Amino acid sequence: MKNDKDSGNKKEKRISKIKDQLARLRAKLDTPPTPPTPPTKSTSKEIKAKTEGIKNKKIKVRDPKSKAKEAKKEVKIKADVNKKAKKEVKIKADVNKKAKKEVKIKADVKKKAKKEVKIKADAKKKSKKEVKIKADVKKKAKKEAKIKADAKKKSKIAKKKEAKIKADAKKKAKIAKKKEAKMKADAKKKAKEEAKKQEEEAIKKEEEAKKKEEEAKRTYEEELEEQLSEEEITGFQLEKTDMDKMCNRVCEIIAGYENNGTLQSELWKKLKLSSRDGSRLALKLERMGMITREKILEKERWTYKLIIKKIPINTKSIEGSPCLTCPVEAKCSLDGAVSPKTCKLIEDWVLIELKNK
Repeated sequence: MKNDKDSGNKKEKRISKIKDQLARLRAKLDTPPTPPTPPTKSTSKEIKAKTEGIKNKKIKVRDPKSKAKEAKKEVKIKADVNKKAKKEVKIKADVNKKAKKEVKIKADVKKKAKKEVKIKADAKKKSKKEVKIKADVKKKAKKEAKIKADAKKKSKIAKKKEAKIKADAKKKAKIAKKKEAKMKADAKKKAKEEAKKQEEEAIKKEEEAKKKEEEAKRTYEEELEEQLSEEEITGFQLEKTDMDKMCNRVCEIIAGYENNGTLQSELWKKLKLSSRDGSRLALKLERMGMITREKILEKERWTYKLIIKKIPINTKSIEGSPCLTCPVEAKCSLDGAVSPKTCKLIEDWVLIELKNK
């Protein structure tokens, strides 16, 4: 490529030199001949001098030798002119030839350049084709490798599936055996449970029959509650007794049993009350919201258990307290000058209460 470029540059230089020479020759040929000088008005003296010169010339006689020489000179001059003209024609023909050669050289250079461009394009196409072919080969290789890998995976999966199916079959067989054993055990358990249930149901039926028989026997309290009105129940009064104190005492006794409660028959024995008076007192306390009555079966007899609901407030413990009538009660505080921690009145009252108890 470098040699072609150097030869092209040399040719261009030669062509430029030839063009310069042609331009010079054309300039010489195209220069117009010097125009003849116009005739000037000659004076009388000049005319006389010319006429005298012509006469003298006429008088002079040329030799034949000089004439022959002059003729030879003219022939030689004409021959030189013809030679120059031929040379100029030849130079022009050479210039034209050189110009044609240069044009041809340029055309050849262009053709070569086009050929090179075409060769390069073909080379690029070939390289692209080769790259494409290589890429296709790689793709095919990858596809084949992928197909092989997929085949291996499929074979592995198939093997795993077969192994899994076998394991599942074994597990199912074991599970079936376990289920059969379990079914037999469950059948035995069910038979035992059914037998137990039948026994329990029979016992329950007997107990329910007994309960129904006992429930059929109405309690005295229920009959009494039906006989008495609400006013008679709430306005119940024992002779020669303070009913408030009696109610408080009954509530205190029941509260001693807390949530367990006590049987009303035992309570009436402690208070030395008849069952009629005790039942009426229990109904009154229930209506007042102090206690609740729970019906229970005790020694094959229906009775009531009394459970405390509200404990009555007892103010006896603070009736003699000096704080109720203290003259400096407004100044009393835990951290003040007058404090229940250091009060002598409270100390004396507590000692008296302890002695009385």
